[in-house]
Amino acid sequence: MEFRIFNFGLVDFKKAWQFQKEIFKEIKNDYFNAALILCRHYPVITVGRQGSQENIKVSVPELKNRGIQLYEVERGGDVTYHGPGQLIAYPVFNLNYFKKDIHLFLRQLEELIIDLLSDFGINGLRYKGLTGVWIDKQKIASIGIAIRNWITFHGLSINVKKDDLDNFSLIKPCGMDIEMTSLESVLNRGVEMDNIKNNLIQKFRESYEDEKTHNL
Repeated sequence: MEFRIFNFGLVDFKKAWQFQKEIFKEIKNDYFNAALILCRHYPVITVGRQGSQENIKVSVPELKNRGIQLYEVERGGDVTYHGPGQLIAYPVFNLNYFKKDIHLFLRQLEELIIDLLSDFGINGLRYKGLTGVWIDKQKIASIGIAIRNWITFHGLSINVKKDDLDNFSLIKPCGMDIEMTSLESVLNRGVEMDNIKNNLIQKFRESYEDEKTHNL
């Protein structure tokens, strides 16, 4: 099996959301088994299935004035922000060909991010009952997926650029009073987005190969 990689660069959230649904249909029809969509988004706030717009601290007109879009989506989790300073990865995987375990899949996504951070000498953490990856008490990566017919969509975001954290102040990220951080903030230096993207692709490839070997 081979998973396909789609790199959109900077793209409107709605376009990427629609593309996920198209890929979902192709995977459901067994054209292939898995896809990884990589992109960055123009400023957008999304509200997941367990979320509430009450966790957005400003009005919808104020978001529009700031050029920030707002969507309610079918992923798990609460409210989050996406912007150009994040790397977004949407794994659209048919778990019928991997392991049919949603919680395991979430933990695997966290582990990919933790492995990526370790390459930079950063100790990424998981906290029991909280999905995502943290550095001490600050969150650096968020995860929220949807799953239908054992096919996943939506995915993960990693905060890379330190100059794209301000808009998190407009929400209660994940419905909590928490502080967000970024790779650049932790390293106190610039980080190239393409380097993170290529690193993450390699982590997915390594994890996929391990999974494939296990199933054989």
